[in-house]
Amino acid sequence: MERQVIITADGSSTIHLPDWNEQYHSKHGAIQEAYHVFIHHGLHRCYRLRGTHDPKISILEIGFGTGLNAWITLLEAKTLNITIDYVGVEAYPVPMEEVLQLNYPEILNADDGANTFKTLHRLSWEAHHDISSHFSLTKQKKFFKEIDDENTYHLIYFDAFGARVQPELWTESIFKRMFHALKDQGVLVTYSAKGSVRRAMQNVGFTVEKLPGPPGKREMLCASKPIS
Repeated sequence: MERQVIITADGSSTIHLPDWNEQYHSKHGAIQEAYHVFIHHGLHRCYRLRGTHDPKISILEIGFGTGLNAWITLLEAKTLNITIDYVGVEAYPVPMEEVLQLNYPEILNADDGANTFKTLHRLSWEAHHDISSHFSLTKQKKFFKEIDDENTYHLIYFDAFGARVQPELWTESIFKRMFHALKDQGVLVTYSAKGSVRRAMQNVGFTVEKLPGPPGKREMLCASKPIS
């Protein structure tokens, strides 16, 4: 499948798949979308719920992809002075030659973090790595349907390709795995706002709310796991 590194509306890059007319991030702004959905409505929400009494947060990312979400979470962990144990699941890792074309450190004026961004991709898979005093990373190369964690994570970044091109990633069976993987009061955030996705989440037990979406999208979804 053909792959192209393109520039989105906020100046940050993403990978476009012409055969699917799909990309790894919104064309309206890759970095804007990532911060809006996963940091502001995900990490910050989880941080507020947990308070400062236990500043340790465990995150599962569904679709490690370009590593953008992991990298900005690393930056935010230092800002918030919290400790994050991050697990990124990806069936098809992005080739290093494409990673080297991504401009996230430049756009965020974090050129001193460029080596760290590359390191996230160069680290071995299936192993735990301490990146800093605030952030550790484990990358798992597997399909989402193989996730079998139980009561493990405080937060899930659900960043799979859209349901239009990969509907099998947005089913009740997948969200049931997400539900079981979360701790009580855990949160799942995603850029999607499709009615079928919301219903699939609700059918497996999530409490779901619509939130304002990132640039180019009216809404997004946030799902919470009730106390059992």
